[in-house]
Amino acid sequence: WVGRYLNTRYFRFPESITVKAREGWENPRADKDRNVLRTLGGQEKYLATHAQSADSVELTGATAHWWILKQELALTQNSGFVASAGHTAALYRDELYEMLTGRAATSRLQQFGVIFGHQRVVIYVEPHSNQEHRVSANTARTQLLLDHEPLPWADWAAEFRNALPSEISTLMEEITAGSSQSDHKQAIRERLKQIRELFRFSRYRPTPSGDKLIADGGSPGGRANDGAGAERETRSSGGAKGGGRAGSIYALFLADDGQPGEAVFTDNEPEVRWISVEDSTRTPGELEDRAGKFLAEQNLLQINGDFRTFTDMVDRWCEFYSEVPGARGEITDVCREWFEQALIETVLGVQALKDSREWSVEDIGRSLSEEALTAAVMPRYHIDVAVKRALGAKLGSLKDRAAS
Repeated sequence: WVGRYLNTRYFRFPESITVKAREGWENPRADKDRNVLRTLGGQEKYLATHAQSADSVELTGATAHWWILKQELALTQNSGFVASAGHTAALYRDELYEMLTGRAATSRLQQFGVIFGHQRVVIYVEPHSNQEHRVSANTARTQLLLDHEPLPWADWAAEFRNALPSEISTLMEEITAGSSQSDHKQAIRERLKQIRELFRFSRYRPTPSGDKLIADGGSPGGRANDGAGAERETRSSGGAKGGGRAGSIYALFLADDGQPGEAVFTDNEPEVRWISVEDSTRTPGELEDRAGKFLAEQNLLQINGDFRTFTDMVDRWCEFYSEVPGARGEITDVCREWFEQALIETVLGVQALKDSREWSVEDIGRSLSEEALTAAVMPRYHIDVAVKRALGAKLGSLKDRAAS
């Protein structure tokens, strides 16, 4: 652990200094195979040796250094003396701060746009220190501060996503190319059209011919479209300080004495991606025994195809249609379609609660957490009924098959 701590604490050591850490000290000193002094080089030496490509991206007030590790590193583990899988950290004066590994690193890498293959991607962000902006460490030297404030990770992540290196995009394309995806979007959209008004996000824009009275930009509040009383604007997820509606041409609220306006509806249906260990779109430990994960920044819903609630439903109907050759593929597709719809409805429904006084940004986040999305697919009666009806139309009714 001493060797790992020092390697992951330093990006590189000065050339004039050699650092060694003893391993296997519990063995006799004469046992040179197990009791050894390992020479430490810091993370830079390891990454330079084991990366298939590397470069940097200029951000506002910082530089993001990235590496893509070779494929074999994702399949094997070293002795643990370095951080060898995908991770993130802040880099300053050859020292590493705020390093995230495991699930925490996965979340941050996904914020940076690395949706797939994150176990092979390393990103270090190096903030620039100059006369305008001062970089310093906290007292414990575990966290970097930029002008005495925490580092703006969310802003840097958004910039990196918008300028995502082509090599990382290619890596993700290679991984997803091996997965089989059925597009359920159109079928789900057609069904949700029937209850479209329940998922609309109402906003109001001023217009002289409008049939509603809306609050102006400077109004402190008003009436929500359901008449629920005064509302307030919540802080945006981008981390901006303060709220308010100044500068927006759309009003959130109706008002008893306001200017004429009309309702405007926007669609915010998330993109959906099924992931699984089998096709390498999910790594073991990621979303383990969870139904899905919603990435708000990308409006992307990842659904774990290995989650036992999904696979149990597939197995149940495969038993019913055990005499139909090749039925599993069709059954899997139908089951996934209806679970996918349940999760999409959950995301749309929770998003409709935004900008309500009773629902803060943190409340919305918890309602779309991995655990909350898992709870959303636990009621299975109606999904089972829908699956039965769909499979009856595609593979034949179970009653008809029993009669024959």
